[in-house]
Amino acid sequence: MSGATYWKGQVPVLLLQLAGMAALAFLLLLGGVNGDSVALFLLLWALVAALWMVRGYVVRKRQLDALLTLADQLPEAYLLGEVMPAPTRADDQVYYRLLRQAGRSMLEQVSATERARKADKDSIDQWVHQCKTPIAAARLLCENRPSPLATELLPLLEAVDHHVEQALFYARSEHPEKDYLIREIPLFAPVHQALAQNKYLLLQHQARVEVEETDDTVFSDEKWLAFLLGQLIENAVKYRHPDRPLALTFSASHGPGTVTLTLRDNGLGIPPEDLPRIFDQGFTGRNGRRAGQNATGLGLFLCQKLCRKLDLALTPQSSPAGTAMAITFRVNDFIREVE
Repeated sequence: MSGATYWKGQVPVLLLQLAGMAALAFLLLLGGVNGDSVALFLLLWALVAALWMVRGYVVRKRQLDALLTLADQLPEAYLLGEVMPAPTRADDQVYYRLLRQAGRSMLEQVSATERARKADKDSIDQWVHQCKTPIAAARLLCENRPSPLATELLPLLEAVDHHVEQALFYARSEHPEKDYLIREIPLFAPVHQALAQNKYLLLQHQARVEVEETDDTVFSDEKWLAFLLGQLIENAVKYRHPDRPLALTFSASHGPGTVTLTLRDNGLGIPPEDLPRIFDQGFTGRNGRRAGQNATGLGLFLCQKLCRKLDLALTPQSSPAGTAMAITFRVNDFIREVE
């Protein structure tokens, strides 16, 4: 609480005290009391009033500072009314009651919102699982009955399956830790899984894929990493250069306490003015608008969100010769020593 603001609010009280002192002095002088006695009475009045007002300021400041500290320590500030001590002043009790009513109303709104979000998530999960069954059946039919029509349908079914998976991961991205399975995996295992999931897309565009495989291992979730790499592969295909065949290269490098998996392509690259915003939700950039209606601005947003949840760093590098997306893993020496 600001002292200047408090004393500014006490100006009417000070004026009232001065008026009372002036009235007392006038009455005492009118009654024949000598000036020294009147001055003593006024001095005592001023001293008592000053001590009372200073004490009120100190007590009030301590109370309000404690409330501000309590509010700063609360992760949800709307719970302040439930944990703050009940005041003794009559006007404070009114504000306390209003604050508790507002907090309870907010809790009801938060609970209702959480229930609605959970219902939406459950609906999306159910919808995804219902969609994946006919998609998988259609893919099996096309693979078991090869024909020119089946060859054209397989990339489309693969794309539909990827969009359904994206919807599922988007619904779960708020709390992906509930679906974690962290274990030691070969660094390139999710690479091969992502390539297998996108094989028809890569074949359709006659992409050349080079995997510079190493024996590195990391601690992470293979399914989430495969999804992340699948999004990066789709972006590489989507933003391929029209004048040269698409080429993708997966490689590993090492740094102090880190292992980095890098996907390089020879596509259009990312304009420098777009680089700071490529992980923003809904941002498509200049190339996205040029590429057509397939750019949603959701893929890289999900990738960055998943990397933060998995404690990974996703770093883009771009030039006219193509784009490199680097995923950096921490090397946990403690776990290796225990093993």
